[in-house]
Amino acid sequence: MFEEITNIPQLLGIVAFILGVICFYQKNDRKLKIVMLIQNITYMSHFILMGANVAALSSLLSTLRTAASIYVKSKYVAFLFVIVGIVFGYIIADSIWQIFPIIASTAGTIALFLLQGIPMRLFMLIGSSCWLINNLLVGSLGGILLESTVIVVNTITIFRLMRQKQR
Repeated sequence: MFEEITNIPQLLGIVAFILGVICFYQKNDRKLKIVMLIQNITYMSHFILMGANVAALSSLLSTLRTAASIYVKSKYVAFLFVIVGIVFGYIIADSIWQIFPIIASTAGTIALFLLQGIPMRLFMLIGSSCWLINNLLVGSLGGILLESTVIVVNTITIFRLMRQKQR
């Protein structure tokens, strides 16, 4: 087990895990997106080195999408990212199981471009669940830790935001 954690791809997965926790702890949407951008780049590098091409492509699109969503809130740009993700995912996928990063990327795109606050984080939960399934399938230790933790941290943040809204 320790040997797997000390190789570069798995180490990048662990770094992505740490960034993901920091990301979803943010109550400010802009700060969440900035940390997510850095986390997406790390995640993409992790999947490239793991040989998980569809996951790497989805992470690349997530990186570009997150960067764009910091400055643009447009359903047309969101639609473009969704279509590109589905088309390229379909072209390079060689297994039905590779649908999970495509769904995750789609849910994240909708969340970042069209939603904010609690609804945005709920769509992120859908994406995190799909990424968790993908990471279990490809054997990404950091990814499994990341998405499991992100689901918990994001849920806690949703409750914090609900409580803040009630005040």
